[in-house]
Amino acid sequence: MFSLLDTLKMGAGIAAGLVLYHLYAVSIGYPSAARQARAGYVMLAEKTAAEARAAEMERQRNAGSLATEEHRKRLLAAEVAEQAARDTLKNEIRSYELELSRENRACAVTAADRQWLLRH
Repeated sequence: MFSLLDTLKMGAGIAAGLVLYHLYAVSIGYPSAARQARAGYVMLAEKTAAEARAAEMERQRNAGSLATEEHRKRLLAAEVAEQAARDTLKNEIRSYELELSRENRACAVTAADRQWLLRH
């Protein structure tokens, strides 16, 4: 069959082929390792994107609730100021009416006054 020299040559050829394949695989990367790395990267990228979306949604929700709370506080302050203005006006009217009644004067609006106000 094969002589010892032929067997050594075939063994050397196989070894050289394996060495060349190994060098090739190391230089470009093992295809299966590259596939696994890409699969892991895709999963990591998807996870990172989902976390970023969740964080942005939470930030927007918090900003919305803060804006709503601030609006509620301003509305309450405006209502309090409006009520205070109404009370002040009522007090001024009462004091003016009291002053008029002390001097025996009246400030009654007649129908003619009302008509004049509606026309002008």
